[in-house]
Amino acid sequence: MSNFKPGTTGVSAREAGVRPKVADGWSMPDGLGFVLPLVLAILWELLVRQGLVSGRLLPPPSRIAGTLMELSQGGDLLRHIIATSARVFTGFALGVLAGTLLGALSGYSALTRRLVDPTLQGLRAVPSIAWVPLFILWFGIFEASKVALIAVGVFFPVYLGIMGAILGIDRKIVEVGRVFRLTPFGLVRRILLPAILPSFVLALRGGLGLGWMFVVAAEFMGASEGLGYLLVDGQQLGKPDQIVAAILLFAVLGKITDGLLSALFAPFLRWQDVYAGGA
Repeated sequence: MSNFKPGTTGVSAREAGVRPKVADGWSMPDGLGFVLPLVLAILWELLVRQGLVSGRLLPPPSRIAGTLMELSQGGDLLRHIIATSARVFTGFALGVLAGTLLGALSGYSALTRRLVDPTLQGLRAVPSIAWVPLFILWFGIFEASKVALIAVGVFFPVYLGIMGAILGIDRKIVEVGRVFRLTPFGLVRRILLPAILPSFVLALRGGLGLGWMFVVAAEFMGASEGLGYLLVDGQQLGKPDQIVAAILLFAVLGKITDGLLSALFAPFLRWQDVYAGGA
């Protein structure tokens, strides 16, 4: 039984977020990804300072930094970041829970899949903004409607990722596990979990990204704080620097949380690749 190896669904640890390596084993530096935005920011700043572009509708980095400093005075910026992050994390948790449960049921049971999957695929095509009036009618304009909208955005990639991963498990590998007389718990631990984990992490990352996108529509629903509120406020007051600053904060927070999620699962994914790749 010690030679038994679990199967995979074709999604590698590298695809799921583990840092890629070149042939000699040297890890590619994470800082390389900062080169392009840094070069673009410096270039745009120079163009504005030289008077080649006005920078009125798309402010230079120096103006955006000044706006962020102004917003941070008194703790207003931190308050907006915390409000948006709390909504995203709450909606993400609810969406992951519902998507994992329904995805596992649909992947495991053909009857459940035939019953619920067509409806869910139809609902998946509904634009996020179309849910806004319904959720306002159901939950009002307070936190419940915003969290519900984010949870909807997170739900569908997680549901599809889990269902697809379970359906992609090689049934022959499952039969091998039964031949080795693995208990149901052992079957799940040694076959099912290693097989679906990379796809599950990809689904979580996709759901988290949609959560950050859906929170913008959620905070358009009468929010008095949050980064979405800064977007609306900047639009109404004609402050492009505030709008761009809020957009950049969304990008930074999304990247940070995606990196944290990848780092959280990286040890398990490396173990999965070593364990499954030794066959």
